[in-house]
Amino acid sequence: MDKDKIEKTIDYYTTKLNGLRNFINSKSDLTVEEIIMHGEQLAILDYKLTALEIAKEN
Repeated sequence: MDKDKIEKTIDYYTTKLNGLRNFINSKSDLTVEEIIMHGEQLAILDYKLTALEIAKEN
């Protein structure tokens, strides 16, 4: 994968991750199910970012 494409993808997922974090932190009425669901989404985005960082180094 081209390093420029990797950087753009990292930026995209970082923006999504930050947006989701801001959403979660701004809510005080999330249900347990919503917290779990959003936590899973955060974990997936974090995993993707980690994989992209590794790909960028190689």
